[in-house]
Amino acid sequence: MLDVGVIENAAAAEASLDPIRSRLLAALAEPASATTLATRVGLPRQQVNYHLRALERHGLVDLVEERRKGNVTERVMRATAASYVISPAALGSVQPDPARSPDRLSAFWLLALAARLVRDVGALISGGVRARQRVATFAMDSEIRFATAADRAAFADELAQSVTALVARYHDQTAARGRDHRLVVAIHPSITRETKES
Repeated sequence: MLDVGVIENAAAAEASLDPIRSRLLAALAEPASATTLATRVGLPRQQVNYHLRALERHGLVDLVEERRKGNVTERVMRATAASYVISPAALGSVQPDPARSPDRLSAFWLLALAARLVRDVGALISGGVRARQRVATFAMDSEIRFATAADRAAFADELAQSVTALVARYHDQTAARGRDHRLVVAIHPSITRETKES
């Protein structure tokens, strides 16, 4: 089971967003049969079977084993991941595109960059799973409290200059065996519990 599964297909995204199927995916962190799962989530077994077939069709659950019980074969299923993220690729031509309005001070551009990051890293993870290889990544996450808007602007300028200098130092366009990497640096106000509840 993956830590995070990437949903890149619109039909699979739709299947995962159905409230009942979402409950079943959460319950299938531990393998279960339709009968066991029906008891666990309080739904009729036939309804659970129907939804499990749809989730299996979209690759969101896997068959773990089949058990023979009298005249019946019981199928034990498990979610393919502990959690899921829907790639913007599932939105096709309406997925966010940073090239549409490249304004580095725009929150919409930042959101489009984040969407591209989810799409690209999701595709890399999917490819890595198929090839049974890890994806080489690095990420940082921190919070900083600025005393003033001027301090925030000065920090952004200094950060941009530092990153630009690092990129210039290490970027080698002539490296025949080199591999391109994308670097995204973002700064935005933190979301706190109070912010969410207000």
